[in-house]
Amino acid sequence: MARLFNDPGSFAEEMLEGFAAAQAHRVRRVPGGVVRRDRARSGEVAVVIGGGSGHYPAFSGLVGDGLAHGAAMGNLFASPSAQQVRSVATSAHNGGGVLLCYGNYAGDVLHFGLAEQRLRGDGIDCRTVVVTDDVSSAPADERDKRRGVAGDLVVFKAAAAAAAAGYDLDEVARVAAHANDRTRSFGVAFGGCTLPGADEPLFTVPDGKMAVGLGIHGEPGIAEQDVPSADELAELFVRTLLAEVPDGVEVAGSRVVVLLNGLGSVKYEELFVVYRRVAALLAEAGVEVVEPEVGELVTSFDMAGASLTLCWLDEELERFWRAPADSAAYRKTPAVAAADVEAGEDFVALDVIPPATGESRESARCALAALEAVKSTVDDNVAELGRIDAVAGAGAPGIGMQRGADAAVAAAREAVERGAGAGSTLNRAADAWADRAGGTSGALWGVALRAIGAEFGDETAPGPRTTGAAVRAAADAVVRLGKAELGDKTMVDVLVPFADELESALTAGSGLATAWDAAATTAAKAAEATASLRPLRGRARPLAEKSLGTPDAGAVSLSLITRAVHAVLAR
Repeated sequence: MARLFNDPGSFAEEMLEGFAAAQAHRVRRVPGGVVRRDRARSGEVAVVIGGGSGHYPAFSGLVGDGLAHGAAMGNLFASPSAQQVRSVATSAHNGGGVLLCYGNYAGDVLHFGLAEQRLRGDGIDCRTVVVTDDVSSAPADERDKRRGVAGDLVVFKAAAAAAAAGYDLDEVARVAAHANDRTRSFGVAFGGCTLPGADEPLFTVPDGKMAVGLGIHGEPGIAEQDVPSADELAELFVRTLLAEVPDGVEVAGSRVVVLLNGLGSVKYEELFVVYRRVAALLAEAGVEVVEPEVGELVTSFDMAGASLTLCWLDEELERFWRAPADSAAYRKTPAVAAADVEAGEDFVALDVIPPATGESRESARCALAALEAVKSTVDDNVAELGRIDAVAGAGAPGIGMQRGADAAVAAAREAVERGAGAGSTLNRAADAWADRAGGTSGALWGVALRAIGAEFGDETAPGPRTTGAAVRAAADAVVRLGKAELGDKTMVDVLVPFADELESALTAGSGLATAWDAAATTAAKAAEATASLRPLRGRARPLAEKSLGTPDAGAVSLSLITRAVHAVLAR
């Protein structure tokens, strides 16, 4: 029973508040629940899950990279309201639409359904997939009436991996529905749960007896029987689930996900004893288990019970089950063993490096060297850049650029190691810089690097003219995104003159290193000249007079970077 609480009526709210504080590096609190701390890539479908509190790690603990984008949380064993669902979905939405996914309970169906209508009215495309994996709650020919229990995890995981792989909303919904169609669960309990402030459990089971087939809230089961041994329980679980195999699936030779789930107070050690026999029985039936999970996955507060889930895999579902995930309560790192190379290759396919020529791969190494020089320059000057910007009252660009440059180098290094061309290497570096740095500077450096990457591509080695065109494209992209003009006291006051001089020198016949040298000298002079300007854009604008006499930090940093890159080109 619950012993640590304040006001029972505030328990769910205080629990969520504490969870968000403890997992602040992964999630952020929004009205109605939590969403990922780091936003997914633009255009990715947002998978929003949810239900009542009291089932941890469902649902908040399953928000994170490779899993849900957000979770709407209601009171203990009570659905979140439509407004809560809408709030979480709106916060999680990233341009690709929203998939709402939850267990099949009347309150959830009502409120999530209303939320879907409101989201569509808000202009957010939305789909719903309801989880119905509990075989004990309705006959096989009425699967749409079944409850959603621990199979939630398999369905959520498949949908989120599909979203991460770039599937559109219709396809993500298809994958979720397919995972649900192939998932079956069956549970038992030895005793009910007691909610905070309650004197008695929600239900009781006679001593020496076990309730068979009950739901995760203590909904009535289909029978009671004597408490079995661990092996006997495993046999009940496997026998029940093998009796209902999805259409078109042959047991022998099939591959399955296996979840042995503790409902709250059954210890992990007990579960492992049961799983030992589960694994043996499935092997005897000719079923191969793929990356099983044993532990608390979908609980019922402190209920004494357990459930078994089987998801019958095909190639697509297996790939998504194996895909990496990192949330507060569930993490998966792909393990490629000698006997499992094919599965490892399936996982890598979720993050494909486009093919590149040998010339472009060599250019990618040069791009990496340039980024490493950028990182070194930023590291050496981070304090000074912060001091310069502090004159205008900000003082953070050096730190932001340092974070961005670090992330860009790491992403570029990984891309090069995996055989990426110059364009793909710079694109990954751009996204990493923008994501990690944040702020205006992060966005501008991200768009600049992406513009260069687009010009370079992955097919040829970029020559001097291509490099000049790439720098011009970067300048144009920064001006379009930032809306700054020459004289506004921003990095544009260096980037545009730099691009002009580089193109001019290349047109006159200079080699790339020589032309870059001249352009870097022009950039340095332009950066110094910003000291006499009043800022007309950004955070420094309200303190325009204060910054007179001090150059713009963004302009100075860009000037330093152009000189650092010249050293790489000269080598």
